[in-house]
Amino acid sequence: MSSKYWLFKSEPEVFSIHDLKRAPKKTTQWEGVRNYQARNFLRDEIKKGDQVLFYHSRKDPMAVVGTAIVTKDGYPDPFQFEPNSKYYDPKSSSENPRWYLVEIKLDQIFSKPVTLKEIKGNAALKDMVLVQKGSRLSIQPVRSKEWNAIVQAGHL
Repeated sequence: MSSKYWLFKSEPEVFSIHDLKRAPKKTTQWEGVRNYQARNFLRDEIKKGDQVLFYHSRKDPMAVVGTAIVTKDGYPDPFQFEPNSKYYDPKSSSENPRWYLVEIKLDQIFSKPVTLKEIKGNAALKDMVLVQKGSRLSIQPVRSKEWNAIVQAGHL
């Protein structure tokens, strides 16, 4: 079975690709996702071996800054059960968890970030979910041709 491609957004002030590089074994849980469509991707579709574009959002310039690899399939986000966590959800239970996460490992940091402006200006990427009007999901599917174009641009 071939891997799928995804884009994960993160605010670099909260968690950057450099934080991932400094993490033990360059691996982290992608916790705190609290959108049902993104949760469904984490729970049902994103699998070990899938590849991730790591996107810095809410920063000038916003850009894809590198790649990661999913190292563990989706499982219930443990922070939803911890009352002292900012991700706590009192309506969630271990019998019926609402929120899921995956684990990712750093693959590479691009020598040149691929900015949102560059992505929008690339005709080959005009159908990418990231550039669609109203698309704000923190986790998005990416087509293989989009993946290839962005990874190539990150090494120019």
